[in-house]
Amino acid sequence: MKVLKPWLGCLMSILMLFLLIVPTMAAAAEGSGKTIVVGLSADFAPYEFHKNIDGQDQIVGSDVELAKRIAADMGAQLQIQDIPFDSLLPALSSGRIDMIISGMTPTEDRRKNVDFSDSYYVSRQVIMTRAEDKDKYATFDSLKGAAIGVQKGSIQEGIAKDIEGAKLTSVDKISDVVLQLQSKRVDVAVMEGPVAEGQVANHSDLAISAAQIPDSDTEMAIAVKKGNTELLAQINGTLAELKKTDAVAKFVQEATALNSDEKAAPDNIFSIFWDYRHYYATGVQYTLLLSALGVLFGFVIGLVVALLRLSKLNVLRWIAMTYIEILRGTPMLVQLLIIHYGIAQTFNIEFSVLQSGIITLSINSSAYLAEIFRAGIQGVDRGQTEAARSLGMSYGMTLRHIIIPQAIKSVLPAIGNEFVVIIKESSIVSFIGVADLMFQAQAVRSITYSALYPLLIAAAIYFVMTFVLSKLLGMVERRWSVSDKR
Repeated sequence: MKVLKPWLGCLMSILMLFLLIVPTMAAAAEGSGKTIVVGLSADFAPYEFHKNIDGQDQIVGSDVELAKRIAADMGAQLQIQDIPFDSLLPALSSGRIDMIISGMTPTEDRRKNVDFSDSYYVSRQVIMTRAEDKDKYATFDSLKGAAIGVQKGSIQEGIAKDIEGAKLTSVDKISDVVLQLQSKRVDVAVMEGPVAEGQVANHSDLAISAAQIPDSDTEMAIAVKKGNTELLAQINGTLAELKKTDAVAKFVQEATALNSDEKAAPDNIFSIFWDYRHYYATGVQYTLLLSALGVLFGFVIGLVVALLRLSKLNVLRWIAMTYIEILRGTPMLVQLLIIHYGIAQTFNIEFSVLQSGIITLSINSSAYLAEIFRAGIQGVDRGQTEAARSLGMSYGMTLRHIIIPQAIKSVLPAIGNEFVVIIKESSIVSFIGVADLMFQAQAVRSITYSALYPLLIAAAIYFVMTFVLSKLLGMVERRWSVSDKR
């Protein structure tokens, strides 16, 4: 605590290096070879889903096989990005992915923003309900006024909206739709036929209703960025060859068999944790990395912004105040989407999902830390500054050696609380596909068909991490306060 200058300079150097190399890293990755990036939502068995094969988590399914065939015909390396379904179109529009193969229906609204390939598969929509209510919702008319669960942004959401008096609950994941149904928050769910069959096969308390949805057969097509005619022509060429042998239908059959050859994990939270512990271990690594870098950069940026906030120059104070108010006054999710999708679309600077997560956590945290630092600096007795200046110390030396060390010491509990918050809020980055703890918990939900237990395990791990951090910060605080008692 005696001299802040060396390590502060080091942190600033790391921050500047990170910000400078982020865009070039993305560009270098692009130039390393021809790669086709496919976006999908891997909770949609048998089309795309997570599966543990030879101890490794893999995304498999009929759409994945289709993507492999397209990439092979193009002579490109396939890269798959697992993204929530309602974020797929923004990812495509911003250029973060080259195509969407995720059981997507080419509706007129979607055609306004993206181009679609020829149809590659026709699916049917069904009504899934609790087994005890199967006869209650046996006809389409019986759905009038019912509470219906659907996946957000899906064609099923549009179908449910057309049901008279329906009360919709739209969620991100199929597993969340199932949880809504099992917890009796909704009466029925509109779901893709094969997807519903997979859920029913793994949940004895669920059933597919006899209710027939009028005109429910829907086509699936591949989405590409608007105007990308070259890629569209290549995709349609591959689809034409596959249709000659009805290959896509075979892909669906094989994926269905692959999905059903391993039954769901035992309905036991301890068994699920142990069987899928490597998923959670990977998630913890990403969460700790995100949190550590978010804390590091947030600390440095926050300290700089706090000093600007206390500057005698009005323009610097205005810049700092604007920075703080904007970041504190907007949701972190909005900031994440702007950084990940908006910057890529507007400035053609593509951060990786990990980089976008780190930047978002850093700047969001820095706004709160800036106000904490400002309060700490203003809380230091002015006599300290006057004494230092009387000894011939410059303003900068006074800040580094006298004011800032005492300020940080006084606000350490508030800083520690912000660090704990960052660990918990880092879960938001799973929304763009970072394989953190929350992302891995969702993957386990998809594999095991257990809607609740994987989340409880994740919650317990988050608690352990934040509890340990709180205790460590408490030890540091007590150690620094020893001198105050002398």
